[in-house]
Amino acid sequence: MTTLLVSQTNFADHVTPQGHPECADRIRAVEEALSRSRFDNLIRKEAPSGDLMLAELVHDGKYLEILRQARPAEGIGQIDADTFVSAASLSAAATGLGGALLALEAVLLGQADNAFCAIRPPGHHAEIALPMGFCLINTAAITAREAQRKYGAERIAIIDFDVHHGNGTQDIFKADSTVFYASTHQMPLFPGTGRADETGVGNISNAPLAPNTDGQTMRAAYLERIFPALIDFSPDLILISAGFDAHERDPLAQLNWQSSDYGWLTGKLMDIAERCCGNRIVSLLEGGYDLKGLAGGVSNHVAVLMDGAVGRLDD
Repeated sequence: MTTLLVSQTNFADHVTPQGHPECADRIRAVEEALSRSRFDNLIRKEAPSGDLMLAELVHDGKYLEILRQARPAEGIGQIDADTFVSAASLSAAATGLGGALLALEAVLLGQADNAFCAIRPPGHHAEIALPMGFCLINTAAITAREAQRKYGAERIAIIDFDVHHGNGTQDIFKADSTVFYASTHQMPLFPGTGRADETGVGNISNAPLAPNTDGQTMRAAYLERIFPALIDFSPDLILISAGFDAHERDPLAQLNWQSSDYGWLTGKLMDIAERCCGNRIVSLLEGGYDLKGLAGGVSNHVAVLMDGAVGRLDD
């Protein structure tokens, strides 16, 4: 396998208040983990700035103005109780989007089999008309639409294993049968969406997980519910909203996944990608707020993307 790692040089320009869980140290932890010799064979590229106007592919026409009005000339502005925007946050969001689109192009043009994008801020909570939950723009949703618009991919699957349900992604695609969205997430937990009976037009597959359950419960949810639906959908491309906050160490949730669980899940998604869409996977970082848990989860995820095996990695 040929795996592309897209890094974001301006990740620290999106400034959040001191002590906020979604902080620049998250990307530093990921970069340190992926600097080890185990990952020497990664193709490494820096994210270019993307066109924020592409947000209008999935957000309404006034959405960017909401973000611009909340952005301060200096310091940090507040959108809601836990979502913040600083003077350079939109530039950081644009670069995160540019990184996702660079990865998309590389994978769809055959320059890499798959890709992982170490970018922030996260995006899957951003709804059609509302930024929320640490998220400014829905990068995964924009990437899906651009795959269809620019590259002619007809059927896009988005698999979201963040511990929080991707209410924004579901909001955007719930009436669109060309995009399949599947999520495992803790319930009850923020944002309160993601019940199993939320099925859109047959294109949504939610598998809520009870607090204090572990990787075995997760594996059953995928094997029994999500994987069969994904195979039946037969996507042209798999996008992953890769959150690592279901890890047992994470402070914002109560699931008990191990780092190796992310490797298992990645391997199964690769098997489906080989069967359905020529191995094409683009993975975008979402949550993960314990730095050691984040690094462990990402290491296992990327190692399996590279060669289908985790090897000797710290859990």
